[in-house]
Amino acid sequence: MKDPQGSPAHTDPKRSVRGDILFAFAIAIALYLAWLLREVLVLLYVSALAAVVLMPVVRGVQRVHVRTWRPSHALAILTIMVGLIGSVAFFLVLTLPPVVRDVASFVKTLPGHSPTFLQKIEGMPVLRDMNFAVIETKLKQDTAQDAGAFLASVSNGAARFFEVVTGIVLTIYFLVEGEHVYHWFLSLVPQVRRERLDETLRHAAERMGRWLLGQLALMLVLGISSGIVFGALHLHYAFVLAVLMGAFNIVPVVGALVTTSIAMLVAASESWEKVLGVLIFEMIYLQIENGFLVPRIMKARVDLAGTAVLIALLMGVGLAGVAGALVAVPTAVLVAVLIDEYVIQPASASPPDIVPAAADE
Repeated sequence: MKDPQGSPAHTDPKRSVRGDILFAFAIAIALYLAWLLREVLVLLYVSALAAVVLMPVVRGVQRVHVRTWRPSHALAILTIMVGLIGSVAFFLVLTLPPVVRDVASFVKTLPGHSPTFLQKIEGMPVLRDMNFAVIETKLKQDTAQDAGAFLASVSNGAARFFEVVTGIVLTIYFLVEGEHVYHWFLSLVPQVRRERLDETLRHAAERMGRWLLGQLALMLVLGISSGIVFGALHLHYAFVLAVLMGAFNIVPVVGALVTTSIAMLVAASESWEKVLGVLIFEMIYLQIENGFLVPRIMKARVDLAGTAVLIALLMGVGLAGVAGALVAVPTAVLVAVLIDEYVIQPASASPPDIVPAAADE
């Protein structure tokens, strides 16, 4: 590089070192601020990803038409939200009263059943030599601490409820203003790379939408089949358990484990035969799901290996708990598309043809 007089231009070494130091400090400050705001950033990420996953459903509602009338984008979002909230409210109204009534009845009859229950425990070989009087004294001494822990858990639950409400509001905002936010994000990328990134992200969003549709199909199959089996077993709360089995299956692997544990606890309160029935059903269903349903529903739609799904779930739960588990698989899909586009394809692309120089040159 030359200056206007034609002499070579030299970069000041001191200025270059100062620039590198300032850049390093800026990166460190940005990382520190991201760490301080990690909960907010996770909430924003989960809400944005939920909006991306729900966008195909919004477009599907917009394709519904009555003669020449079609619902607008805002009306489609409102329809989905009203449907989700109405479904949850209907489920709670239908299931909470009998559950609360049975729990209250159990609490009332607990003092009468406690001596018999303790005698059965004391008769077990492993617990025969345990001093239950000491345990009872210790429990009475820790009553105040338990009350404090209960208040702390209530406060924590209220904070989590506020986070859920905030996440729903942010998801609605991203659904409404998502295109504007997306184009603003693309404007930060240089023009030469913008088109390729836009195509890659839209492909990832399409695969994430297909994942949601496939997961909804698996949820429906599990909910219906478990409802039929639990009803045949005459299991208490069969309808509630079937709905929970289907709803919690939105989180692969983890959701099934949680709801299976709940179903087995309910069955254990009635008879060991019902526990065995629930266990046999879950084992058979897992074989059918992993061997038949997932390859045909999920593999063809998402094209993501089962090991990748498991690793993504473990990382999501470790980083952000339940919210991390919910967005683990869509995030894995996004990462897989980016790796395929920017790492695997350039490496596997054949080099350009070399045109030999002419002999007279």
